[in-house]
Amino acid sequence: MHRILRARNVSPFPLLVPLLLLLLAACATSHPEAAAPAAPTVSAPQVPAQVSNAGWEQDMQRFAAEDAVQPPPRGGILFVGSSSIRMWKSLAQDFPGLAVVNRGFGGSEIRDSTWYADRIVVPYAPRQIVLYAGDNDINSGRSPEQLLADFRAFVTRVRRDLPDVAIAYISCKPSLARAEQLATQRQANALIAAEIAGMRNAAFVDVFTPMLDAQGQPRPELFIEDGLHMNATGYALWRERIDPVLLR
Repeated sequence: MHRILRARNVSPFPLLVPLLLLLLAACATSHPEAAAPAAPTVSAPQVPAQVSNAGWEQDMQRFAAEDAVQPPPRGGILFVGSSSIRMWKSLAQDFPGLAVVNRGFGGSEIRDSTWYADRIVVPYAPRQIVLYAGDNDINSGRSPEQLLADFRAFVTRVRRDLPDVAIAYISCKPSLARAEQLATQRQANALIAAEIAGMRNAAFVDVFTPMLDAQGQPRPELFIEDGLHMNATGYALWRERIDPVLLR
């Protein structure tokens, strides 16, 4: 009888302590501290659906580094596009008194400038964009109709954020190295020129015609040794054709 009474009077606390510890652990698990938000992931562009070369990312990083050191002026005239823009070393001197920004990169195509517009177009809020791209597109196999679609996409993209920006498109240029593509270049130029004729605040700059000789072939005196890129004489011709359409 005494043993039973002693058993009934056993203290419950030794049994409660483990239960309390388990409850505290469960509460801690069910209410974790708020984790820091994960950094947004930027998906790489699809090649060739969205860009012609994923390697342009290096150029974008270079531009960002240059902008961090010396931010380009907002409201200027932005020249963007392929190597004919990138290699225009005398651009600022050729258009004195105008705030020009050069964002040409590699052998880029129209769709590349569209994809990277949020990094090399929109942040500068230019009053005018001068775009040169097209002959690399044709050289990679894109048709005149695709160039037209790519140009439309570029205009749509930049005017989504810059609805009033003026756009000047420099026609595909002829070259000695790609003389077999003259007919295709001519077709693409005609399609884009017709498109621009029906657009607001846009201009088509024909450099194709004056870069041909009397026989309809590219003029050798306009090119450097590779027969593709222009020398100072070629850029002087471009300056004369582009200057009248620039906004002052």
